[in-house]
This record gives sequence, C-alpha cells and structure tokens, in this order.
Amino acid sequence: MFDFIKKLLAKATTPSLKGEQEGGLRPMEKYLIVGLGNIGPDYEGTRHNIGFRMVDALAASVNEDKGKLTEWDDRRYGFVTRISVKGRQLILLKPNTYMNLSGNAVRYWMQQEKIALEHLLVCVDDIGLPFGQLRMKPGGSDGGHNGLKHIAQILGTGQYARLRFGLGSNFHPGQQVDYVLGHFPPEEEALIPELTKQTSAAIQTFCLAGIQMAMNQLNRKEARPKAERRVKNEE
Repeated sequence: MFDFIKKLLAKATTPSLKGEQEGGLRPMEKYLIVGLGNIGPDYEGTRHNIGFRMVDALAASVNEDKGKLTEWDDRRYGFVTRISVKGRQLILLKPNTYMNLSGNAVRYWMQQEKIALEHLLVCVDDIGLPFGQLRMKPGGSDGGHNGLKHIAQILGTGQYARLRFGLGSNFHPGQQVDYVLGHFPPEEEALIPELTKQTSAAIQTFCLAGIQMAMNQLNRKEARPKAERRVKNEE
C-alpha cells in the first residue's frame, strides 16, 4: 500500500497547476478533511475521538516528510491546519462543537473555503466494524452515529465521503456510550499507529486519485495490521 502511495505522489500529474488562467496559475484544488471527536482532556484518547487521531496522524506524516512541525490554529468552530499534497491543499479540521453539533463546523468551513461536496471527507469511528477494520464509502446512512447524523441534517444530504475506523462492539446492551467514551485497551492501542498510517495513505489517495481508487486500496477483507492477524491465528 505504501509503495503505491509513494508512486502516486511521485508520478501523479497536477492539472490544477498546469493549466493557466489570466493572471497566472490556477489555484490548488482544495479538500476538507474532518476528524470527528469531542474536545477536552476528559475525551482525549477515547475510542470516540479516533477521528481526531486520524487527521493528527495525516498532518504529522506529511509535515514530517517536509521537515515541518504541525501547528493547529484555534479557529471558529474548530482547530484547523493546512497541508499540501502534490498540488492539492488539504484543510484538516477537528471540530470544537462536540460530536452532536459537528455539522455546524463542517458547513462553516465548506462555505469559508468554498469546498465542493465531493471534496469533503469525514473520518469517524464505527462500532459496526470489528476493531481495526477500515472502510471508505462515498455516502450512506449515519448508522446511528450522532456526528454523521448532524452533518447530514445540516448539509441536507448523506452523500458525502466518510472514512470509518472500526471500534468493535465488545459491550453489553445499554453500555454503548461508556464503550465509545472509554479508552482502547493496551493491545489495541499498540496497533493504532500502524492503522493510522493506512488511513493517512487512503486520505491522500482520495485527494490525488479519487474515492474509487481509495476504496479499492482500503476496503479489503483484512485491513488490520499483520500483528493483530498473527495474534488471532495463534489463538
């Protein structure tokens, strides 16, 4: 997967920079990448905040390659940073609205930056997937996720791309809230850096080559790290 993204970064053409308009080059294509979560120390590192961690990992990996540190600006409706990937400008957003009002932040920054709906990607947790399973979709239902539900209500459509990170559903009936607001056990936490490398690569593919290519890259039967699969095989 990572060889693929390296080749894509090295060889992909950038038509937004090639064509000329009156007064100079065309501006870079813009994408809004939103990581969902809840702000504040009480929620830091919880399962429900894996969306924050996905965009954190993306910013860190791109900036590290360029010898830069990531700086998040405290702006209206959220924390924002910008990165560029092969002629694309990625605006990364961590809403400060809390999960249930995520749509307010998404709408504001789409309008502020003039982001087309097809250039929006929301990174989110999903208890409907086993832990470590990663899925990208071009749209669909909210699956009971309050953040996705509010975004669809505010935008008037559920047809926006989302990158889902499986949390698993190892909880008893009625304990869903405690589960998603709890922390990953050590054996799962140890796998998150490898998993967020995969999500970072998929997000860049989404921006460079489109959602279908990103889906083909990511939506495989076994998207979990080899370390976890090896543990499963040894049980």
